[in-house]
Amino acid sequence: MNEPTAARASLRTAAILTLFTMVFTALMAATYQATKPAIDASAEAEKMKLVGEVLPATLYDNALLADYADISPRAELGLAAQDDPVRLFRARLAGAPAALVFETVAPDGYGGRIRLILAVGADNRLIGVRVVSHKETPGLGDYIDPKKDRNKAAPWIRQFDATGFDRVTAADWKVKKDGGRFDARAGATISARAVTNAVRRALQFAVDHRDKLFALPAQSTLVDEGEKT
Repeated sequence: MNEPTAARASLRTAAILTLFTMVFTALMAATYQATKPAIDASAEAEKMKLVGEVLPATLYDNALLADYADISPRAELGLAAQDDPVRLFRARLAGAPAALVFETVAPDGYGGRIRLILAVGADNRLIGVRVVSHKETPGLGDYIDPKKDRNKAAPWIRQFDATGFDRVTAADWKVKKDGGRFDARAGATISARAVTNAVRRALQFAVDHRDKLFALPAQSTLVDEGEKT
């Protein structure tokens, strides 16, 4: 094959590849645009399902997923500087503050990090706490998750419901083995201790920053006081 013929063949191949890439990209874009509403709706439904575990829908009437603020990583929430911010939702009823809903982390579980979601009412008491993810030992420490707790009538994690520092002081906010007020299952104290301590820290954070959190503009960020803004 002479040089002009080879050059034309190369150009033709390049043109075909370019055309194929453009068509494929256009198809991918069209597919994404067509499926995005369904994906977004599914993601929103999953978020609301998780929120509904700790906050009954009867306690608020605002568009919860739009009324949020991001919280920069901080030790009170079990987060390190390299972690992503935490999204905190503000529940309101007839315009008045009703509850704060956010995730926190117990970094010291037996199997590693335990992610939690909790709702703190405007009265500074917990409404509910649930485990989002964990790696605790199956059949031993995983009772912290009500779906795995064998006591379906009174799951372990429900002991935090309607509890605040007016009922259990911060000094007593520990498992009974450590001299506190909260139960733990024999042989799996580490899991319960990690969750109990994480809930205390998160509740203290919500109490300390309550007014500021409710007053933040929607979709803004609360920066740790130690950070530069």
